[in-house]
Amino acid sequence: MSEEIRSESVIKVHAFDALDKDTQQLVRMAEEAAKTAYAPYSNFLVGAAVVLDNGEIVKGHNQENAAYPSGLCAERVAFFAAHAQFPTAKILKVALTAKKATAASFQLATPCGSCRQVMSEFEDHQKNKITLFISDGKGKVYESDSIENLLPFKFSDEYLK
Repeated sequence: MSEEIRSESVIKVHAFDALDKDTQQLVRMAEEAAKTAYAPYSNFLVGAAVVLDNGEIVKGHNQENAAYPSGLCAERVAFFAAHAQFPTAKILKVALTAKKATAASFQLATPCGSCRQVMSEFEDHQKNKITLFISDGKGKVYESDSIENLLPFKFSDEYLK
């Protein structure tokens, strides 16, 4: 006998102009962060901006290193910085943007597996869903109401207990 397990993810697509002003500003802050990324090897600039339940907004961008594994993605920079600065605050939303250094506009790029795992653990730890917004740079923004939509069947601390 065999079973089938299914997982469904729902991603909403919005026109940028249809988003509320706070979310538009969060996306713009992620774009600002991307423009200052340190990405001399990939020339791929990624920015993240997180809003916390205390009203603070923390930005992050990718940090590359000649020893490639030593670099860090924008999402993890923002999440770790937020937790270091405001250890009791919950992350409510994150906006992500990306672009090639030579490109005039931003493009759609989803988080890597490591970032999905880290963001997912933050969601579990704080017992609060994190809404994710990813801009395509062409007027559309993709929204997920939980990181779990990006990482079904994730590894969690439950396996370690």
